[in-house]
Amino acid sequence: MNNQQSSVDSAFFGSLKNSIWLIGTSSWLFGITDRSIASLADGKLSALDLVQILTASLFFVGWLFLKPVSRA
Repeated sequence: MNNQQSSVDSAFFGSLKNSIWLIGTSSWLFGITDRSIASLADGKLSALDLVQILTASLFFVGWLFLKPVSRA
């Protein structure tokens, strides 16, 4: 009984981790896209805008490396 419960818990938490990662990935993509559109809307790209976009992109790449691994 205990072994079956641990298997169910493991599957649940694995699914939860993947779901959180997917929500985070879509949030980062939305944020980078939104920041890029806002920065380019006035026709000029300032140094501050470029730093914000590059920083968000760097954090997004870091988030991609945090993808949970599936254990079979």
